[in-house]
This record gives sequence, structure tokens and C-alpha cells, in this order.
Amino acid sequence: MKLMKKILLTAFVAVAAVAVTACSSNNSSNNSSDNKSNSSKTVKLSYVEWDSEVASTNVLGQVLKDMGYSVELTPLDNAIMWQSVANKQADAMVSAWLPSTHEAQYNKYKDKVDLLGANLEGAKLGLVVPKYMENVNSISDLSDQAKKTITGIDAGAGVMSAAEKTAKEYDNLKSWQVLPSSSGAMATALDKAYKNKQEIVVTGWAPHWMFAKYDLKFLEDPKGTMGAAESINSVARQGLKEDKPEVYKVIKNFKWSNEDINSVMLAISNGEKPEKAAQDWIASHQDKVNSWKNA
Repeated sequence: MKLMKKILLTAFVAVAAVAVTACSSNNSSNNSSDNKSNSSKTVKLSYVEWDSEVASTNVLGQVLKDMGYSVELTPLDNAIMWQSVANKQADAMVSAWLPSTHEAQYNKYKDKVDLLGANLEGAKLGLVVPKYMENVNSISDLSDQAKKTITGIDAGAGVMSAAEKTAKEYDNLKSWQVLPSSSGAMATALDKAYKNKQEIVVTGWAPHWMFAKYDLKFLEDPKGTMGAAESINSVARQGLKEDKPEVYKVIKNFKWSNEDINSVMLAISNGEKPEKAAQDWIASHQDKVNSWKNA
């Protein structure tokens, strides 16, 4: 009798162990499947906090959200933004200014990313002044204006490298300084100077909402040190096409105009939340948005 009880107990323990193992394996399999599913529905976009890139990234992100994806937008320093896509920490970015502004970053990471092409043509960098500075139309015209200071943005930005190169190449700028700050600080300094009709020289680029808000002009650049016309490009991590083909297609097809981006940037600069400005633009441009999804 005791032997029978022992046999039955041993059998029960064995069956229970198998059941627990099977259950654990099944849960593990389910968790793995859930994690994979969640990962495939999450899109990570990195961007540099320039007004144009805030606008474009929020519009693209909102389109993907409307398609059912969970979208994470991460603002980063320019160099880190490129690195995040190359290292597959981010799925993509739509903030690559080429061929000049981000030339160094592209050359460094081009074998580790997929360049999907231009999402906006006709971008431009340069030194910008208010039009009321009537006697200054070229970089060569600068002498002692604006306290011999070019008000810039983030130190690592391509436009800052171009401005620093310009200050070295032009003899009339030998005693000038290129003052780094941020996009927001530069815009604030411009607004203050403009309202008081004071002289100011800033690092500028188009597209940018400031050209819609103020009467400004790019200074001519006889030496070409600020670079020629550029395009803003979309860049994806390698493997995105295979992992998330629908997302890849939308990002590759994402293209819009200066008029499009300027309207979103101006709305944001006037106090609208980037998400709301993106939603409003999408609502009134469904045909264009559909072309990104269905092309």
C-alpha cells in the first residue's frame, strides 16, 4: 500500500512538473510573441531641434500614428541623431541636409544607413540680415555692423561650421566672432533686434518660419563658403525595409514643399503645439498624405 502511494505521488509530481514547464514555455512563447508584435508596431524617429525638422518629424510621426503605430520622437544633437540611426537605436530620421551641411556625418555613417532620397528640395544656408540693413547685401559688405557678431545656433550644427569657415575666408570678417547659442536663442535675438530696428546678422536657413514672419534677406556669398542649394533627405536604419515595410514605404515616399513646411513651422512659432500643427496640416492635405501611403 505504501509502495502504491509512493508510486502515485511520484507520478503526480512528474505530471505537475510537466504541466508547469509547458505552461511556462507557453507563457514565454506568448510573451516573446507579444514583445515582437509590440516592437513591430513601434516606430522610433530621431531629429535635430531645428524648426524645419520639428515640423517634418511631427507630421511624419502623426501620419504613422494615424496608421496605428506607436511613435516615439526623440530630439538629439545632430551628430547623435545620425549615430542613433546608424546604430539602429532609431528607425529613421527626415533631417539630413545634403550634400554639404551634413556631409561629414553622411560620409561617416553612409555604409550603416539607407539614404531614401529628398523629402524637400531647395533648402539653403546663409548669413541673414533684416532688409532694413539696406547697405548690406553681400557678406563682403560687412564691416563693423552688429558689434562684429554673427549670432548662431548650436555649436555642432552644419550652418555653424559654414559660418566659421566664412569668417576665416573673408578678410573683412577677420575680427568678427561667430557666437553659438541655440535655434530658440537666435530667434529671440532676431525678434528683439527686428522690433528695435537694430543691426543683427544671424546664421539662417530656408525653409524657416522667420522668413514668413520678418522681412529678411540672405547675404550674397561670392566665395561660396556657406554652400550651395541643398535638399533635406530621409534616412533609415538598415533592415527597416524588411522589418517594417509599410513604415519604410511611407518614409521613402514622404515629400513636401517649402509652402507646406513653412505653414506648419509658422503655426508652431505662433504658439501651436507641434502635434496639433501637424494634425491640422494633415487634415487639409489628405491627398498628399495618401500619396505617401499608397504610392
